[in-house]
Amino acid sequence: MSNGARLDHLVTSGTFSLDGGVWEVDNNVWLVGDDHEAYVIDAAHDAAAILAAVGDRRLLGILCTHGHDDHVDAAPEVADATGAPILLHRDDEVLWRMRHPDRAPDGQLADGDVFTGGGTELRVLHTPGHSPGAVCLYAPTLTAGAPGADGAPGAGTVFSGDTLFQGGPGATGRSYSSFPTIIDSIRDRLLTLPPETVVRTGHGATTTIGAEAPHLAEWIARGH
Repeated sequence: MSNGARLDHLVTSGTFSLDGGVWEVDNNVWLVGDDHEAYVIDAAHDAAAILAAVGDRRLLGILCTHGHDDHVDAAPEVADATGAPILLHRDDEVLWRMRHPDRAPDGQLADGDVFTGGGTELRVLHTPGHSPGAVCLYAPTLTAGAPGADGAPGAGTVFSGDTLFQGGPGATGRSYSSFPTIIDSIRDRLLTLPPETVVRTGHGATTTIGAEAPHLAEWIARGH
C-alpha cells in the first residue's frame, strides 16, 4: 500500500427508478487515491457533496459499478465540473441511456482493466447478474492504515457495487438481471478473493469475503 493511500466514503440519498417503480435509496460513494488525485466509484445523487469530497485533488475518473440511475445520476455534473471521464461497462449502456439519453459515457470498463490513483490499483472484475455490465473494483493493496480504511493489515478491498452485500447477492428481480448469473459471478470472481478482503458495498454496511462465503448455499436455496 502506498503510504499516502486515502479512502473517502460518502452516503448520498435519492431515488432508484426501473420498470415503472421508484424507491428511496441511500448510496455509498467511494473515493480512492491520495491527497493529490482520486477516482470516484459511483457518483450517486449529490454532485456537490462529491465535489466537496474531491476538494482540490485531480479527479482521474468516475468509475461506475453499473448503470442503474441511482449510481450514475450525478456523474455528468461531476464530470463537467472536473473534466474527469465517466467509465462504464458497455453491457450497461442501455441502463445508462434510461437516465442520460443525451450524454454517453466517455469510455468503457472491461474485465482486467487496471486503474491507479495515488498508488492504489483498482482492478476491474466483470460480475454480471445485478445488471449485464456490473463490475466490482478490487484494490489488493488498500488495507488498514489508509485514512478511512478499516480491516486487517494486508486485507485488501473490493468495491462490490450492487453485486454482493452483507447478507447476500444484489437484487435480481427486475429487468436486465439474472439470479443464476449473479451467483456465478459471486462464486467465481468474488468468493475466490482472500477471505480477509473487505467488501465495500453500493448500499449499506461493509463486510468481508470470509463473512459472506459460508452462506453461498443458503442464498442459492432461497433464490435471491
